Amino acid sequence: MSAVPAQPMTSPTPPGDVSAVVSAAIAEDLGAGDLTADLIDPNARGRAQIVARESAILCGRAWVDETFHQIDTGIVTVWRAKDGDRVAPDSVVCEIGGPARALVTGERTALNFLQTLSGTATATRALADLLAGTKTRILDTRKTLPGLRLAQKYAVRCGGGENHRLGLYDAVLIKENHIAAVGSLTKAVRTARWRAPNVPLEVEVENLAELVEALDTDADRIMLDDFAIADIDRAVALRDRHAGKRKELEVSGGVQADALAAIAATGVDFVSIGALTKHVRAIDFSMRFV
Repeated sequence: MSAVPAQPMTSPTPPGDVSAVVSAAIAEDLGAGDLTADLIDPNARGRAQIVARESAILCGRAWVDETFHQIDTGIVTVWRAKDGDRVAPDSVVCEIGGPARALVTGERTALNFLQTLSGTATATRALADLLAGTKTRILDTRKTLPGLRLAQKYAVRCGGGENHRLGLYDAVLIKENHIAAVGSLTKAVRTARWRAPNVPLEVEVENLAELVEALDTDADRIMLDDFAIADIDRAVALRDRHAGKRKELEVSGGVQADALAAIAATGVDFVSIGALTKHVRAIDFSMRFV
């Protein structure tokens, strides 16, 4: 979970599932064939531009490239901006050339990826900018669109945020239902550490009494769920005075943008926000032949 600057100098590396995700999206849209594209002369060539219709943080180049490549290897894309760049309204972000039929066939799938991932990156950058100059960093969650988890988490990184765990397999996060099923917070942490000793271990607490208990465990991070600002401040003080292993503190639970400054002022390490990937407002891009 390494830090990513609010304005990355280079784009993060896209995930390894781009080809498979694009293939599924094309199959969903294309089916047995593009009936409308059959109207176009199969020998016709075309040039097109993808234009941003609003200010945004660009994200999704690899998915666009892969879409057109899978439709027709003769399509060439030339980008004028990289993932993580801010693009202005009415700016051309990509120029495309190739068989005209293939261009129109791939248009919607390519734009679906671009508008969705740019939406996540743009939302993340807006919140990351609010925390500039503080020690508190933005995290995503597992509240992602099915099939697009790695893509959306990449978009979060492009927007200046950081990734929480990718799934249920790469970290332990003990929540209230786990604690209730096991019997106690302390027992849950102890058992999890024994069963998965080499992965990050986080435990969720719902009040200061549970925090005190969690501080005495071997957890790496403690999630403060729906804590009021005053209690977050007390939690940081309790953590800082605790003599044992230092634990990172993460605030979670319906965090709004107007609360970020106050949360960061307490000195917590992270704020996790499911809305980054769950409440996606697509960015308006269009593709036009020229």
